[in-house]
Amino acid sequence: MVQDIRERYINPYTDFGFKKLFGTEMNKDLLISFLNALFNGSEKEIEDVQYLNGENLGDGYGDRRSVFDVYCMAKDGSRFIVEMQKAEQAFFKDRSIYYATTPIRQQAPKGEWDYHLNEVYTVGILNFEFPHGEYPADSYRHEIKLKDVEDNHVFYDKLTFIYLEMPKFTKTEDELVTLFDKWMFVLHNLYRLLERPKALQDRVFKKLFEQAEIARYSESERRQYEESKKVFWDNYSVIKTAELKGEIRGEIKGREEGREEGKKEIARKMKADGLPNELIAKYTGLSTDEIEEV
Repeated sequence: MVQDIRERYINPYTDFGFKKLFGTEMNKDLLISFLNALFNGSEKEIEDVQYLNGENLGDGYGDRRSVFDVYCMAKDGSRFIVEMQKAEQAFFKDRSIYYATTPIRQQAPKGEWDYHLNEVYTVGILNFEFPHGEYPADSYRHEIKLKDVEDNHVFYDKLTFIYLEMPKFTKTEDELVTLFDKWMFVLHNLYRLLERPKALQDRVFKKLFEQAEIARYSESERRQYEESKKVFWDNYSVIKTAELKGEIRGEIKGREEGREEGKKEIARKMKADGLPNELIAKYTGLSTDEIEEV
């Protein structure tokens, strides 16, 4: 008999899961705790947030629409875009910069203005690693600001991008020390857990696990979550299929390149034995020009 094993807690990498935990007025204390954990040890501390419209339709007809997972403003006027990025995109950095222009432009009042801006933060929770080994394997939190390339000082400190490479976070429950460690662990492992770990006994995590427990949801919420989860796994399947195809194409190309190099190696040996190029071409399939170059 096959046992029916169901997940107990929602997957925060799904649209429903992420917005359920961080995008509702009822759970804004979870968002505040997470954001403060990001700035642990710095002067930035968030006491309260106001949710803003996460759908920006642009300034005029035909403008491209921006849709944010979570968009909010702190008491001091600083604005936060918080996004769960489920898959790598070709122009991911460009997209981040483009999205950051919305909370900048929205600060412009009607009438006279001296161009004073409040801080803007884009927080990207990435379910992938930056390509080409851009950061070391043990580095998963990256804070980016506008800097002077000569002396590396911060030229403008009101525009900040924070990226979290979630696959790089490998700490176990016994290794969790800071609040930031705990948030990283719970975001990365929540849907795999069957109960709340002992290391996550803080009050904020007690509430998070209550809000994440699927059994507490209404039939409508469960249906929404299942639909959101299906989209997540469909996208995951498409990505893995593309990666597999890429690996196969790479292997075929490697074999073809290997065969070509093998022909050239034979041609070199035949040339070293003094055989004429016409005969070498006949037995290797290489052109006389290719044989001249080996």
